[in-house]
Amino acid sequence: MTARVLLTGASSLLGAGVARALHGRGDEVVVLQRRPAAVAAELGLREVLGDVTDAAAVADAAAGVDAVVHVAGRVGVVGSREQFHDTNVVGTRTVLDAARVAGAGRFVFVSSPSVAHAGAALSGCDAEPADPRRAHGHYSRSKAAAELDVLAADAPGFATIAVRPHLIWGPGDTQLVGRIVDRARSGRLALVGGGRALIDTTYVDNAVDAVVAALDRADRGHGQAFVVSNGEPRPVAELVERICRAQGEAPPRRSVPRSVAWAGGAVAEAVWRVARRSDDPPMTRFLATQLATAHWFDQRRVRDVLGWEPRVSLDEGFARLAAAGSGAEIFSSEERTPGFSAGNP
Repeated sequence: MTARVLLTGASSLLGAGVARALHGRGDEVVVLQRRPAAVAAELGLREVLGDVTDAAAVADAAAGVDAVVHVAGRVGVVGSREQFHDTNVVGTRTVLDAARVAGAGRFVFVSSPSVAHAGAALSGCDAEPADPRRAHGHYSRSKAAAELDVLAADAPGFATIAVRPHLIWGPGDTQLVGRIVDRARSGRLALVGGGRALIDTTYVDNAVDAVVAALDRADRGHGQAFVVSNGEPRPVAELVERICRAQGEAPPRRSVPRSVAWAGGAVAEAVWRVARRSDDPPMTRFLATQLATAHWFDQRRVRDVLGWEPRVSLDEGFARLAAAGSGAEIFSSEERTPGFSAGNP
């Protein structure tokens, strides 16, 4: 049975993939984002341009929908607490309110594992409760608050669910893949703590499938949050090396201690703040912690409740990345436009 779905953030890597997946199976998709999305023109989707905090624009986009997939959000580390709060908390509340007024029965929120990460290693954990007080950085704290709002809104006839994809990557990714490759080419890529930390990542097609599964099985997983990954944890050094080699770049040979990277991140953040730069600094305290700390997750509950399993392995994903880098056409759920992949970091 087809549905009419409002999708926010269709210009992101994940958002574009979800738009293609829903449209491809016959759903009517309406997209909302601040600037035109290439995928909307590609698929002939109804597109509403506006910010998620603009109640009128959101209400227009949500009119008559059966379900909402909320991907849009402010990401990264640059920006004030108020900016992150406005987009990620106020914006989510605005989309929630519009969904309820429209009579939508399902609401899928794309969150991040960082909402429950206080800095300690996460080894084989399930989705711990989001905690805005202990999460690190404006992004994680604002996403944690937004996730709590979404799950608290769960009610009979309005099933809400949160999906936390971990480190999404794939062809067309300008963030994880793009940044690693850019720094490798410029000779500025170094590992933190030898790259020994074991981490999970998520190939973009698997993240898309998980979001669609959450939409379809919201009645089973409503009121809950689910961490999503490939379930193939690898040392950071191995992941960085394979990304570099897939894109024809030499992997890094240098490593810096976690303490040095953390201190460098603190300095970079201060310089960026004083200079009022809008791009992300090359290192941050949050990134140093992430690169030197294990974070991989137990996938049994998400696979049981949502009936989802990753269909693209890491090996196949790296092969696709290499093929895309060499100019081969890849039939995959990616959006070749700038923007942070939802669910990262």
